[in-house]
Amino acid sequence: MVSQISISTTTPVTAKIPAPNHRHTGAYALLDSLRRHGVEHIFGYPGGAILPIYDEIERAEDAGWLTHILVRHEQGAAHAADGYARSTGKVGVCFATSGPGATNLVTGIATAQMDSIPLVVVTGQVPRSMIGTDGFQETDIYGITLPIVKHSYVVRDPKDMARVVAEAFHIASTGRPGPVLIDIPKDVGSEEFEYFPVEPESIKLAGYRPTVRGNARQINPAVELMANSAQPLLYVGGGAITSGAHAEIKRLAEIFQMPVTTTLMGKGSFDEDHPLSVGMLGMHGTAYANWAVTDCDLLIAVGARFDDRVMGKADRFAPYAKVIHIDIDPAEVGKNRTPDVPIVGDVKQVLTGILERVKELKLDDRPTKTDRWLEMINAWRTDNPLVAPSYPDSLSPQEAILQCRQQAPDAYYTTDVGQHQMWAAQFLNNRPRHWLSSAGLGTMGYGVPAAIGAQVALPNEQIICISGDASFQMNLQELGTIMEYQLPVKIVVINNGWQGMVRQWQKTFYKENYSSSEMAPSMPDLMLLAQAYNIKGITVDQPGDLVGAIQAMLAHPGAVLLDVKVRRDEDCYPMVPAGAANEDMMGLAKPKRLFDRPSVICGNCHTPNPESHKFCPECGQKM
Repeated sequence: MVSQISISTTTPVTAKIPAPNHRHTGAYALLDSLRRHGVEHIFGYPGGAILPIYDEIERAEDAGWLTHILVRHEQGAAHAADGYARSTGKVGVCFATSGPGATNLVTGIATAQMDSIPLVVVTGQVPRSMIGTDGFQETDIYGITLPIVKHSYVVRDPKDMARVVAEAFHIASTGRPGPVLIDIPKDVGSEEFEYFPVEPESIKLAGYRPTVRGNARQINPAVELMANSAQPLLYVGGGAITSGAHAEIKRLAEIFQMPVTTTLMGKGSFDEDHPLSVGMLGMHGTAYANWAVTDCDLLIAVGARFDDRVMGKADRFAPYAKVIHIDIDPAEVGKNRTPDVPIVGDVKQVLTGILERVKELKLDDRPTKTDRWLEMINAWRTDNPLVAPSYPDSLSPQEAILQCRQQAPDAYYTTDVGQHQMWAAQFLNNRPRHWLSSAGLGTMGYGVPAAIGAQVALPNEQIICISGDASFQMNLQELGTIMEYQLPVKIVVINNGWQGMVRQWQKTFYKENYSSSEMAPSMPDLMLLAQAYNIKGITVDQPGDLVGAIQAMLAHPGAVLLDVKVRRDEDCYPMVPAGAANEDMMGLAKPKRLFDRPSVICGNCHTPNPESHKFCPECGQKM
């Protein structure tokens, strides 16, 4: 994970910086502190308890340094700030009032926490004298969000405002990033005091010193394992995106000719058109990525956390492999898999240290040992490719996504959650920070507001949201935000009339009992919906019309809602059943192997043993 996200402090400012000892309100102190941290956009929704702050927002907008984006629901504000952060690497900022306004942010905060996204979340609160009285629109948002934030504050004295904001940005953007909550009672926002600014670079927090440089004593054995491995695999997660370690990963992979697989969060960290790429691994990963992770003798986890959707059955995940785990969060190293070489530090800095050591040892000029390993993986790829099916009389969802990739290869893509998300992960090849998707929490309704955030941050870039008909309806009111701010977001709805992934699981594991998963009977007419919001609508349901429909969508200068009516019964494969081993993908035979798997090595006595043994026959230790 990243150790430090650079926050500009040189944003052009037209607002006057107050002289020392000048009296200002807590609301002014908040907005001025945000300006000093380079904030130019805030996503939010006003309400009673936060009105003193919104009164100051109006002045900031008049001064020209701030744009407030009025969303239609507070959840949209959190997701939009998240999309802003993922697409830029900056800290996203969102506002909401007390009570329901604050609680409506909870899903977005949890989404950011699970995916390590830097947010500063500001909520209004009832006046200090009313806290604890069950006043109108009072909720303990500080307590409610404790499990889903990196840190949180209640500002009880306006004199603390500037310090709290500076600390919040520092904490949100350093170490393993995450959301930080600032809860502000109404009277703190309106109270005047002698305001003294706190500059971003002045913050030093006692006891908070994230480790960014990898320990040299760990780097040496890691390099030794890489140099001696015949069947290595680089397993790359979201920490590589956060750290900006794309060049270092490519260099390391090419030196040792190591294949690279990425998680859902790691998409974009390695060029998926590169011959060493094996795509995504895990529940809906490629067959060859899942077989590679099963047979590798060395697994190098880079900014990844060994989550259940990647690992499947934990004791059969990379069962023959030594493990190197690189992550900035020491809590993740060894949590789900005990590494042979743990390295705590910023991914980019650790990999830089590894590459420097490789160069010192002149390993970058040495022949590699992976030729047969790559030959076997490529044979698996040839026999089990990812293919978008084509039908003469109906559209496959994979075809629609593949056509987006072909016509808009450099776009920023957001997704919602479900089958369409997995197909997008399989068929889109993304550049760094061009893939925005709720991975850890799996939040339906994320895609449209995240696209709004990305488009606000990057007004000259092409932003495309891939959604499903069920997910789209979770936050479709944000079409109003798109219309108000004339955002040219393109929304592609993969419409099969179902909660698609729920239907697939019901078909596969619940004897086709499709309980409460069909959406078609109450599906709104998306073309009338687009018309109501003054957005261009396009419908396509025939294979021969798909290319032209996507061309028309991309050519239109404004927002477009594209309703792609696809086959209703298409399932998403490959698929690893929950709790099964990665190699046991449904419908796929065991792969052909050019050579035997590596032996399982006992971690205690180092004796090779056949994979059938659960306990070492030499020393009795569990394998």
